[in-house]
Amino acid sequence: MNTEWNPDEERLLDAPTIRPYVIARGRTEAQDRFDLISLAVTVRPTTGAEIGLDPEHQAIVRLCRRPLSVAEIAAHLDLPAGIVRVLLGDLFDRGFVAVQQPQPEMNVLDERMYKAVLDGLRAL
Repeated sequence: MNTEWNPDEERLLDAPTIRPYVIARGRTEAQDRFDLISLAVTVRPTTGAEIGLDPEHQAIVRLCRRPLSVAEIAAHLDLPAGIVRVLLGDLFDRGFVAVQQPQPEMNVLDERMYKAVLDGLRAL
């Protein structure tokens, strides 16, 4: 057995990935209903005394008074998007947030869109 001090092993103990894992209580399965551009919005506020809601849950509820994407929430809270998706799933299941998928402005298979892009590029 190697008993020498290894600075790489010490860095692993302080890894920032441990905190998000703890926040999500070890859960890594993200809800399928949330992708990076899904919009979450608060539908009812928390009182702060709800059992099972951590400070991160409550921060999401406060942030989502206006619709925010999963990516924006993750950036505001400095958490990985996967962890935010798990927390949003908790909040969705308990009726604190609603989710909406952004609607594409146009069909990407529409030939008219490609023609308009080409015409625009030619005009440059």
